[in-house]
Amino acid sequence: MREQLLALLRGGNAHMPFDEAVAGFPMEAINLRAPDVSYTPWHLLEHIRRTQWDILEFVRDPKHVSPPWPKGYWPAPDEQTGAAKWEQTLAGFRGDLKALEEIVADPQTDLTGDIPHAPGYNILREALLAADHTAYHIGEFAILRQVMGTWPASRRG
Repeated sequence: MREQLLALLRGGNAHMPFDEAVAGFPMEAINLRAPDVSYTPWHLLEHIRRTQWDILEFVRDPKHVSPPWPKGYWPAPDEQTGAAKWEQTLAGFRGDLKALEEIVADPQTDLTGDIPHAPGYNILREALLAADHTAYHIGEFAILRQVMGTWPASRRG
């Protein structure tokens, strides 16, 4: 079960992995909006990062308080970023994913027992939630790239 859960978290089976989705994204498009879309590519990736971070912290910190929904899970609608913050978003997602993978991979982790500070919740549920949320939005990000024409020429077809 651990290996299957890790494969799901990493992507690449039934959905595109995070790194493939973001590869080669043009910096000049990170703050643009596609027609009829209220957020930018960076907003979407930052949303994925914030949500995964919240799930990770919920699992490992009994004192963690989740941000208010939905405002705390998205950048402000008018917030923009530059290359450095874009890279921070990507690195933050990758680092938190690695930490979540380490929890799942640890043979001492009881995947199905209650999280001690959160009865009724378990690591399996939280890892599935993180993987599901990420997969959903990576698909959305890939479609956003298609609509915006931001895929590298080698992916257009």
